[in-house]
Amino acid sequence: MPVRVHVVEDDAGVSDSLSLILQNLGHEVILYPDAEGLLRTTPPAGADTVIVDLSLPGISGGQLIRWLQKLASPPVLVVITGQSQGAIDHQLRGVSPVRVLRKPLNAESLLHVLTGD
Repeated sequence: MPVRVHVVEDDAGVSDSLSLILQNLGHEVILYPDAEGLLRTTPPAGADTVIVDLSLPGISGGQLIRWLQKLASPPVLVVITGQSQGAIDHQLRGVSPVRVLRKPLNAESLLHVLTGD
């Protein structure tokens, strides 16, 4: 089922790859180079998915995840990162569970994490 997917990723190559894969899967994709870009827009809807890189410039991915989880109707949240499990645990301490997708990304793992299978 197609959904609106917000991608918050500062690496243009990763953003472009994610956008291409997601669009080929039939999803609407909105790209942001940083958390501030997403925060300047209307918050994502509860039916949306937000893919957030943990290593963002400015407001961190962990801070953005915390803000998104406080929305009245939070979107589905997916973290993408190439960091170690210890670094992921540290940045997401105290955060409700989110789906995590490790870099390097591929279409199969992206589809798996989006569907929650």
